Amino acid sequence: MVKIICIVDDEESFAENLRIEIMHLRPDWKVISYSSGMEAMQEILRGKVDIVVTDIAMPDMDGYELFWRVKDHNDAIPVIMMTGFGYDPNHVLVRSRQDGLRDILYKPFETERLIELIDRRLTGE
Repeated sequence: MVKIICIVDDEESFAENLRIEIMHLRPDWKVISYSSGMEAMQEILRGKVDIVVTDIAMPDMDGYELFWRVKDHNDAIPVIMMTGFGYDPNHVLVRSRQDGLRDILYKPFETERLIELIDRRLTGE
């Protein structure tokens, strides 16, 4: 069964480049990317996403809101957050961790590290 990875980042070129990198390293996965949390949520609601990798700071909805919408829809879908900020003025990371978020990646990161996290979450670790 093909696993569907959903990348969400308002920097469209970053999301697309990450999608291409992951597909190159894991051709057996289907990777989709969105530059908007609202667009991604529409796909998630269709029930066709196995894991979500989202940026924290986005204009339409931040990573925390997307995390909670995903969990409200289907608590079994893992969420990994990415951030380029060392300082989190809205405490998104703290709130998300308190509410069950397990994985945060700080940009820049190695794509292989993200793939390891995705593998772990898809296998239920």
